[in-house]
Amino acid sequence: MALIYVVEDDNDILEIETFALKNSNYEVKGFSNAKDFYKAVEEKIPSLAVLDVMLPDEDGLQIVQKLREMPKVCHIPIIMVTARTTEIDKVKGLDMGADDYLTKPFGVMELIARVKALLRRSGKQEEKKLLELGELQMDDEKHAVYVNEKVCELTFKEYELLKMFLENAGIVLTRESIMNRIWGTDYSGETRTVDMHIKTLRQKLGEAGNKIKTIRNVGYLME
Repeated sequence: MALIYVVEDDNDILEIETFALKNSNYEVKGFSNAKDFYKAVEEKIPSLAVLDVMLPDEDGLQIVQKLREMPKVCHIPIIMVTARTTEIDKVKGLDMGADDYLTKPFGVMELIARVKALLRRSGKQEEKKLLELGELQMDDEKHAVYVNEKVCELTFKEYELLKMFLENAGIVLTRESIMNRIWGTDYSGETRTVDMHIKTLRQKLGEAGNKIKTIRNVGYLME
């Protein structure tokens, strides 16, 4: 069940939005300010966020900007909700990183339709572009790797190695299969190349590199 966070300081609107989403079989949590929303995000990352622009403690656009700068949550789909009707306001929201925009007043059916469509799109994108394992995160769209939310600089081959491990977490990969995919050859005499690259990959990943285990006489396994 998708988890949706709704941030809205008007209690009547918040209640309507929450009720409608729950009736559509979503798990919903509502917040009237940015502070409580940030705290909840730290505890559990939602599948989607619905943000009002005008909030008592922080502008909704600032919230979007901050979320887009945080590696762990930058992928969250965001729908902006506002009473502002000018085109420039909508463009600004989308430029800041919002995925969709609703102008008050709106019908609950429109809200539900927008949420469903955005979750479908984001679900397909995440399957291809976002890989996570513990403190490791790979954003394939940005071709970036993060360890504990800090950027980890890798060479192209190291990146491809890590991607292969993340896609096959829990599965033993032989040196030959790694050679075939990453270097385009399965010549066993060159498997020392694999060992050397994995050594440097482990070093760059720091403690997270311990997830890559050596399976004697076979290959490697990412736990």
